[in-house]
Amino acid sequence: MHLSRPARIALRVCALLGFAVIYVPLLLVVVNSFNRDRSSGWPPDGATLDWWRAAWHSAGARDALWTSVKAGLGATVIALVLGTLIAFAVARHRFFGRDAISFAVVLPIALPGIITGVALNTAFRTVLEPLGIGLGLFTVVVGHATFCVVVVFNNVAARLNRLSGTYEEAAMDLGAGPFRTFRDITFPLTRSALAAGGLLAFALSFDEIVVTTFTAGPGVQTLPVWIFSNMARPQQAPVVNVVAVVLVLLSVIPVYVAQRLSSDTTAGSRV
Repeated sequence: MHLSRPARIALRVCALLGFAVIYVPLLLVVVNSFNRDRSSGWPPDGATLDWWRAAWHSAGARDALWTSVKAGLGATVIALVLGTLIAFAVARHRFFGRDAISFAVVLPIALPGIITGVALNTAFRTVLEPLGIGLGLFTVVVGHATFCVVVVFNNVAARLNRLSGTYEEAAMDLGAGPFRTFRDITFPLTRSALAAGGLLAFALSFDEIVVTTFTAGPGVQTLPVWIFSNMARPQQAPVVNVVAVVLVLLSVIPVYVAQRLSSDTTAGSRV
């Protein structure tokens, strides 16, 4: 499609404005993490690494980081198992209610986080508390897995839809059983999609705060919750900026790797 010069300029200006709205606030957080002024005065009157050292020695931030890692890994494992199984069922088989199952799997990520959080909190208190299981890390993992399943399902299902089932059929015709067919044929062709889905699931869980607020017990605090609870403390503002920078980096890295894996998967499907 050919666009006139004014239209191209207008599109570029709109794109720059969009990127500015997204990334300028993040850049300010990075600058304030080195700002010598505790109150994050602007413009900065100097640079210092004191806040980074303070964040490194903050026991609360370290504990929250470790909690986020455990919750993210737990939710990712659950999402990989359930998302992969559902994707294979939907992409490789035809049965009554197939479209309804696909819709039900994708729905949690489309719902507002507060609705999911309230629903899970009510369900946990109604079902688990009578069994002696209170809110804690386990309920956080389950809560995060409800929407992490979606990204694994979408990645694996998309890969399977681009992958002909004749490969598996040929392996079975040659005498391979279901498990060997999966190990030698299906898994090598889908492992990049599995890895991308797992990385996205971990990143999605790692920076989740709304659902975590409703599913975490009083002694469980993930890194986003720690940041939110310390934002109102003026003395903690510089350390919060440092932790926010670390959180952004830890979220960007798996998303970038997942994007590269997805690109490789798409390229491989054209071969």
